Parts: sequence; structure tokens; C-alpha cells
Amino acid sequence: MPKRISVVLSQGQSHNPEKRHLEENLVAALLMEQGVDVTVIPHLYDLPPDGTGMLALQNIGGDMIVLSWLYPRAARWVLDRNHIRGHEGVTLLKGLGEDDEDEDEAEAAAADDDKERVIDTRPTPPRKIYCFDLRAYNDANVYVEEIRRIVRENATPLVQLTGWLGGSPKNGESLQRFIEPKNDAYVGAPPKPAEPEGNGEDSQAHHAPQVVRIEENAGRRWYPVIDYSRCTNCMECIDFCLFGVYGVDGVETILVEQPDNCRKGCPACSRVCPENAIIFPQHKTPAIAGAPAEVGGMKIDLSVLFGAPETKESAVDAAVRERDEQLLLAGRSAVGAAVGIARRQASRAPEPRDELDDLLDKLDALDL
Repeated sequence: MPKRISVVLSQGQSHNPEKRHLEENLVAALLMEQGVDVTVIPHLYDLPPDGTGMLALQNIGGDMIVLSWLYPRAARWVLDRNHIRGHEGVTLLKGLGEDDEDEDEAEAAAADDDKERVIDTRPTPPRKIYCFDLRAYNDANVYVEEIRRIVRENATPLVQLTGWLGGSPKNGESLQRFIEPKNDAYVGAPPKPAEPEGNGEDSQAHHAPQVVRIEENAGRRWYPVIDYSRCTNCMECIDFCLFGVYGVDGVETILVEQPDNCRKGCPACSRVCPENAIIFPQHKTPAIAGAPAEVGGMKIDLSVLFGAPETKESAVDAAVRERDEQLLLAGRSAVGAAVGIARRQASRAPEPRDELDDLLDKLDALDL
């Protein structure tokens, strides 16, 4: 019996005709596919937590495929902050800035990384969430083919169920009850049976695809999203941010407590995060917007990834400047590097030198 899978299409923020054309082509193609239900929502990042769109996503219980105009990592953690969680589904499609070498480096870094991440302390529901970036391909068929592959991959053939339940008459009856469950404890008049579809065979397999369109006035938003697969709960973001965006939950885990306190356009906290765990999905810099660049566990000059290239500032200098600008705009006093940064650097234990440090020193000495 094939399992049905929910496909969520998050529309772009603009009414760009090319984007709308791709979205409608996807919906039209998925209407022809068995085993999927389609939900069309406004832009995922903009959805209010208690709005119709997010509530609809929270009511999806099984596997989910999310197509959005965001990096997959950003989409996944936007869902997570709204309590929509699952294991990361592996897709064969390559996203923006992603190739086989990036995957190999990420796996090597993960293997060498002995830091405890927040995700290691949280239970994950037994389902998969696949995230696709609609910016990666202009052809709807590319996404449809991958969705077909995922549906096939997650199918549960009857022969597997038969083997799981056993071949005895009693277990055969259990198999039938699994396929056509009945509530024997129902009191009162039984519910009206559903009308059979097609020739009456497996209704799940022959169930017509459904499309649900969520209409919601979701204004554009700006707030940080935490990637808990990278976050070590170091609290550097809460030390640095002076606008009350961050807080902690009942077990002292960092969270974005007041997202709408965030100053629009300011990514400063992301620049000072040592693990690249803070994402601003709408930022123009890919590493801040959730691109697959791996930082945790690897010795990379963070100023290259998170600095301000137009001014050649380091990541920390750019973050301090951006924070001061927002403080002044809010009618407050600039604090420079005296708040957050000093405490952060003073509390950090020095790391032992290794061969890579020596090599970098020799390259610096060459003054190339």
C-alpha cells in the first residue's frame, strides 16, 4: 500500500511572472501524480506562527516535501522553529552552490566534529522532510521526477506488509484490518462508509491528488532562524543582540523568543556566531541566507564568509557597525565592541595550535 506524501509549495514574495509560471506548472503536473497531496501557501518565511498557513503545515503528519524560494537549510529550520520537525530527507537534486565536493567536505567535517549540538538533545519525529530550492531549476519536470522517486522510495508494498505481519490466516486478517481499519469501539450509529473510488481496489493508491490553496495576507518579515544541527548553545548571540530577540526555553536552550523585535536588514548576530548556526533567509550573502557552506568543525576564516566585502571589514567589525547603526536608528546609544564582543572573546578558551596553524603562519610571512 503506497504511502501518500504531502507536497508543500511556498510561493515567491513577488509576482514575478517566471516564478509564478514555474509554480503553476508544478501544481498542474502534480495534479496528475498519484500518491501526493499538494498544499500551496504564501512565502514560508513570512507566515505568522498562528496563521492559517502555518497551522495547515502543522496538521500534516506524515512525510513532507517542501518547495520554496529559499535554501533548503533555511526552509528546514523555518519549519523547525514552528514545531514542524522530522529527519532530513535526502534528495538527489543539487541546490544552489552545492556539488559533490561540498558534500564530501561536510561529511568529513561532521565525522571530525566532537562538539555537542542542540539537535543531539532533542527527539525527532519518525518522518522525513525534503526541502527543494525552486531557484535551482527552471524546469518543473526536474522537481516532479524527483518527487516521483521519493514517492516510490517511501512506498510500502503489500508484499512487505505481508512479510511483516506473517502469513498465517490470523495475520492475514490483521493485514486486511491494516489496509481497511475499523473502529470496533464506536458507540452509536456507525459512520457512513466512504464511496469507493475507481474499481474499489486500494483506495490509498487510487485516491485523487488534492490541492489546498491557503490564502493569507502575510507581510514580509525579517527575523533570525537557528540551525540546531550546528548550534552548540554557546549563547554568544544572546550576549551580542541588544534588541531582546533571543531567549532560552525551559531547559536553557537558546531560541528566537521575540522574532519581530529584530531590526529589518540587520544580520549582525549571524556574523558573530562561531558555528554559522544563525540564518537570515532573505539576506543577500549566501552563507548568511542558509547556503550549504560548512563551517562548524572546520578552520575557515569567518571574515571571508561573513564580513562585508564592500568595505573589507572583518565579520566582527561589520557586526558591531550594523548593531550600532540599528541602535542609533532606535534612538539608543552606540556601544561599539564594548558589549557582547568583549565578554565573548574573554570567555573563549584558546585552541591548541596544529600543523594547519603553522602553515597559515608561513603563508602570512610570505606576504603574498
